[in-house]
Amino acid sequence: MMPDFSLAAGPYFGWDLLRVVEELFHYTFMQHAFEAGTIVAISAGVIGYFVVLRGLSFAAHALSHIGFAGATGGVLLAGTALVLPGLLVFTMSAGAVMGALGQRLRGRDVTIGLVMAWSLGLGLLFTYLYQGSANLAIGILFGQIFGITTRDIAVTFVAGSVTILLVVAVYRPLLFATLDEEVAEAKGVPVRGLSIAFMVILAVAVSEAVQVVGVLLIFALIVAPAAIAERFTTRPSRGLLLSAVLAVLFTWAGLTVAYYVPYPVGFFITTIAFASYILARAAAPTLTLPRTRGRELREREEQLRHSP
Repeated sequence: MMPDFSLAAGPYFGWDLLRVVEELFHYTFMQHAFEAGTIVAISAGVIGYFVVLRGLSFAAHALSHIGFAGATGGVLLAGTALVLPGLLVFTMSAGAVMGALGQRLRGRDVTIGLVMAWSLGLGLLFTYLYQGSANLAIGILFGQIFGITTRDIAVTFVAGSVTILLVVAVYRPLLFATLDEEVAEAKGVPVRGLSIAFMVILAVAVSEAVQVVGVLLIFALIVAPAAIAERFTTRPSRGLLLSAVLAVLFTWAGLTVAYYVPYPVGFFITTIAFASYILARAAAPTLTLPRTRGRELREREEQLRHSP
């Protein structure tokens, strides 16, 4: 009788998709990773579309670095229990300041870059003063999605739900102000207040996404799906949907590969996102889209100007 090597065999990967899915969700840590990753990806995809549309990619990247200082500062004060609160306090405060700058933020690359570098240095100082395990800092920098607990999922779900609901609440005026700030302001839209509100919402999205890909890799999850979506459609509703779907697919693909290959999941998510963006640039209808883009943007502006 042949011995049973099934227990010693590695994880199954083949054409039996049902068995692959059963394999992926056999362990609790994988279930938690997919749950939290999906929540984060949806909110990152939605908020990321407006980040790209408003030209705030660098500011979003800076918020993640500022969040690192907040997270490590929270750990220094009260241990791991204050990681998320520290992230939120620092990113929301910085987001509010950036939002108050409005259009002037686009010309502050040097200032933002210096603040970003200083924030990383401050986080390094807090990590040194903490004198604890270096794995904590590594987890904040690069994510620790396979170590997420049920409580973390609940917090992520609340933060993600708040992010989506806030975006829905300000969707129309935010889109109007994004497409034509001067006309929106003339129509009575509170442009400055919307800018502050959007950056605070972005800060919440950044804070919740840190535990998936970390502060150094969050840029890809927020920006890449939206950048791809913008190349294929100029309709905001379709762009938002496509951006969210792509973010989820990138996250799921990264988690799946990381289950079978013993390398960091953040590397796979960002690599898949980057490769997809390169393919999108090559495959996008570059000849027809530029001719129609200006016309469709003008049509959107006209619709918003005459909307009640």
